[in-house]
Amino acid sequence: MEDSQLIQYIPVLILMVVAFAIAFGMLVASVVIGRIANRNRKLAQAARVKNTPYECGMLPVGEGSSRLSVKFYLVAMLFILFDIEVVFLYPWAVVYRAMLKDPATAGMIFGSMLTFMAVLFVGYIYALKKRALDWK
Repeated sequence: MEDSQLIQYIPVLILMVVAFAIAFGMLVASVVIGRIANRNRKLAQAARVKNTPYECGMLPVGEGSSRLSVKFYLVAMLFILFDIEVVFLYPWAVVYRAMLKDPATAGMIFGSMLTFMAVLFVGYIYALKKRALDWK
């Protein structure tokens, strides 16, 4: 009986082996093809032209990637945080009316959402106190 349970995991093992083989094969193939392409002068020269940044037909000016302020990343992380809040809030709002029918879970679902909102509100106040949302 124990052997039949272990046999059920063989397809998962095969899938993992195939996934690792494909990933490793692609890495090896890219290195091999890259070395072959660099040996040929014409391909190497064409690669230099291909690798230049394309800016709407204009010649590139300056670096391709400029450095951004840490504030930009901080605001981006805060946006993700509060965006995820909405992602969790919407399903809760959809099932809240159905959950009110059961008195045992009505208080629990409302309390858990209040706790979630309180933690996020504390994070928002902390971000305001640290002036994380100021752009200057």
